[in-house]
Amino acid sequence: MRSLLALLTVYVVAPSTLALAQAGAPPQQTGPVFRAGTTLVLVPALVRTKAGEPVFSLAADDFTLTDDDMPQKLALEPDTDSEPLALVIAVQIGGAGARHLDDYRNLGSNIEALVGNVPHRVALVGFDSEARLLEDFTPDFSATAAGLHDLESGDSGAAILDGLKFSVEQLQKQPPEYRRAIVLISETVDHGSHTALEDAVRSVSDTNTVIYSFAFSSTKSSAGHEASHMMRDDEPGPAGGCFANDPNADPSEKKGKAEKTYDCLGQLAPPLRIAKIAALVAMNSMRKNASETVAHLTGGEYYGFKDRRTLQKGMFTVSNHVPNRYVLSFRPGSPHPGLHTLKLQLKDYPNLEITARRNYWADDAATEDKQP
Repeated sequence: MRSLLALLTVYVVAPSTLALAQAGAPPQQTGPVFRAGTTLVLVPALVRTKAGEPVFSLAADDFTLTDDDMPQKLALEPDTDSEPLALVIAVQIGGAGARHLDDYRNLGSNIEALVGNVPHRVALVGFDSEARLLEDFTPDFSATAAGLHDLESGDSGAAILDGLKFSVEQLQKQPPEYRRAIVLISETVDHGSHTALEDAVRSVSDTNTVIYSFAFSSTKSSAGHEASHMMRDDEPGPAGGCFANDPNADPSEKKGKAEKTYDCLGQLAPPLRIAKIAALVAMNSMRKNASETVAHLTGGEYYGFKDRRTLQKGMFTVSNHVPNRYVLSFRPGSPHPGLHTLKLQLKDYPNLEITARRNYWADDAATEDKQP
């Protein structure tokens, strides 16, 4: 049985990185680069019948993919059972999550089934109003199971975006040959994160990390409170100065954020316009259901749960989907910096349904070189 690794990206060290190690001097780069240090973009995909049965008999030529509406040449990655995996279990222990601690306590065997029989390192992150490392990376499943069993309730916070950003940072410290995944267990709506929405979208989109989300519903009052702030004028928008408010603007001419956003979008060239719209949609979706949005952005899966039984059922379903996943890849030519929208489709199978990664993020190398 293929492991969870078949859902993740193959990391490739770019020639410029090797040259840097050999020459000891920074290369002169001018185009966008991938922060995960890879020249490949991998697109995890699950194909199912209308009845929900996985289909794993297709070839690369059966798919079409566009990157910001530009067709790409696809390859189908081979089975990667032997590749090592770094996995973070990110669990909400604060706020309403404290009422679900008993649902989390016996998930050790479910985590082991997700990982499969491959070299692995698993860490446990807990978050309430802040994120913290509860169990460092270990190949010992029993340590992970014990950490889940001994979870203690936190404060009233539910900083999902902070928890995810923290989890991504922990994964980035792992050896580059290890592939990356996050299992997120939380409510649907973020409460109290300090991470800006744009930074959250960027964090989950600029790495080759698949996120599997299992969430219980936030209360209606909480969801309504977050939705009321979805278009606040004092919040920055997706990357780009044209989304920022001008502090010197005449108040009588001030527009709502949404109107200003679309005025700005009309001035952009098509590839950048697509990227800005994608970022705006992703940010708005993050407001409504953060856990579902991050799963969709990365090509993972999202399942709601109410109790221990439904949580374990969702994890069992994901474990069964793993051996029937496709990992398609392409090499972008000269990607513009920022968010890219991916659209994966089937050529000749109208009765099949496909779930796949929707975005990736490319950064400007000049900007990266300036960072400490």
